[in-house]
Formats: sequence, structure tokens, C-alpha cells
Amino acid sequence: MVTIHYFYDPMCGWCYGATALIESIVSSNKFKLLLHPGGMLPGKTIAPSFRQHILNSDQRIQKLTGTHFGKDYVTRVMSNEELILDSYLPTRAILVGESLGLKPFEMLKAIQKAHYIEGKPVNTLSSLEELAVQLGLDQQLWQEKMQTGEALEDDAISISHQLMTRLNVQGYPTLMIEDKGQFKKIPHTEFYGREEQWKTFLEGYLNTTLH
Repeated sequence: MVTIHYFYDPMCGWCYGATALIESIVSSNKFKLLLHPGGMLPGKTIAPSFRQHILNSDQRIQKLTGTHFGKDYVTRVMSNEELILDSYLPTRAILVGESLGLKPFEMLKAIQKAHYIEGKPVNTLSSLEELAVQLGLDQQLWQEKMQTGEALEDDAISISHQLMTRLNVQGYPTLMIEDKGQFKKIPHTEFYGREEQWKTFLEGYLNTTLH
């Protein structure tokens, strides 16, 4: 099994746009996906002037990747209500979910769906708990681990940044394939909206590059 490293951020629209490509990796029994969180936004209130930039970027993502942004999400970004985007608490949720047996990508997808489709705030313990329970996690255990796990995301993000520096990774999403201690960047952006070609590319990568 070949390891692929995924440098991501739960509040990164391009990472949301790459979901279909990541799912192809996760569904394959030939790859092991390791998630490395970016910590892009530490509980930041988004200024009204920046909201249009977000929407413009989302339009480019949707056009290039075919990924859908929900009406409720767009309405929320356009509204006058406070908009807080936080990478840290959702990252803790992903790590806590993993400690309770949930695959990290499943929690990430649930957070992205709640945010980018349903327009829900994912920067609160209560909103993330709702997702955890929907995914079948024990509510009491979840609460305990989330309330006592403040250092989890800080440590994971710090380790991720160190690895990014070592591998010269800049920006999210970035995919790196590891084989025999060697790391090579995967040109995933060439396959947005082309999932079948992406699967063929990954198979070919295994057959020609790594062996």
C-alpha cells in the first residue's frame, strides 16, 4: 500500500473542490491517505469587504471542479450576519473523531457539507457535536474529548507545518505521494472534473513511477 499525504484545511474552498479526487484515493485499497491540517484561519471574523472575494473564488472553484456550493451557504456569506471561519476547532473535531475510530476524511467531508452546502456554522462545539452524533460517535465520549483536547489541533498543525517546510509544500490542497522515503507532488489540479482520468492516472502512477 502506497502512502499519499494530503495537506488540507477544512475552511479551504479548493480542498472542498478536490473532494471527488480525494474520494478516489480513499476508496482504493492500494493507497493509504494521511491528512495534514493547515490551520489556515484561527477563528477569524470575515470582513464584509472580503466576502465578495470568497464568493468570486467559489465561482472559480465550481466552474473548474464541478463542485456545488449550496444556496444556504451563498446566502450566509452574502448576508450581514457575522461570519466566523475557524480552521482549528474543526481540525480538533477531525482528530477526536479519528481517536474514536472514525476515518478523518469522513469527518472532514461532513464539516465541508455542513459549511459549503448547508451554510451552517462549523466553528462551535455544538455544531460539530451534531455532526459527530450523525456519524455514529458516542456523544458523551465526544464531549469529553473535545473539551479536554485543546492541544490536539495545535500539535497536529505544528507537525504539519514542519513537514510542509521540509517538503516545500505551499498552499492547500497539496498531495504528495511517498515511496521508499521519497516524496513527489501529484499534479491533481490537472484532473479537476475528470475523475475517471484521475483514477487511470493513479493506477498508472503505481505501475510506472513507483515500480
